[in-house]
Amino acid sequence: MNINSLIQKIKARDDYSKVGMILCHNGVVRGTSRDGKPVSRIDVRADFDAIHAVVAEQKKRPGIVEILVEVNEGELNVGDDLLAIVVAGDIRDNVIPVLTDTLNAVKAGGTKKKEYE
Repeated sequence: MNINSLIQKIKARDDYSKVGMILCHNGVVRGTSRDGKPVSRIDVRADFDAIHAVVAEQKKRPGIVEILVEVNEGELNVGDDLLAIVVAGDIRDNVIPVLTDTLNAVKAGGTKKKEYE
């Protein structure tokens, strides 16, 4: 997983001149769960059909040029990269909410994780 390579894919697009902002999310494995319990590792599974559906829907929103998502599947340790999302679009008023909505939808329906103490 490499955020810079995702950004380079966007910059290589023929319609890159429409982009005024690229916003990135790089989720990593935390050492604690949401309820504060210690976490040593997690197991992650992705539903790529669900992720593709989320991306397709979000790309229909005004000003969005591209959305790229990568998920690291399998057993991951604390500090490992887990989820990368890159959204490119015209202005921040369009890009910021799309990143937020894409992230929330991917986490809710596109990935499953099991935490281990």
